[in-house]
Amino acid sequence: MRNVLLIMAAAACVASLAVSAFAADMTIKGEVVDIVCATSKKEAGKGAGHAACAMVCAKKGQPVGILTADAIYAVTGDYTANTNAKLLDFVAKNVIATGTVTEKDGIKSINVRSIKLAN
Repeated sequence: MRNVLLIMAAAACVASLAVSAFAADMTIKGEVVDIVCATSKKEAGKGAGHAACAMVCAKKGQPVGILTADAIYAVTGDYTANTNAKLLDFVAKNVIATGTVTEKDGIKSINVRSIKLAN
């Protein structure tokens, strides 16, 4: 019985470490994009030339992300409520966002706590 409890305690410890390894508070810098267009249209799915389309998609509640130099972080949490209402001022603009970053099945996301325009 003692061995079973010891194994269970060790497993709980490992599990808590694994969760913290995949969730971290971070600040990221990148462009707010419509995820579908940014991934399917590549260069044509971002930037000022795509701003009007990205805005239409964001207003419809389509998934919005922050495109950094190395990944797209899907935005989650309060900023996506009411069809992305808090993100609309930032669509197709470069931002600095702070929040909890997680990764599941190769998809990165950020639960944004604060966001501002980048200089």
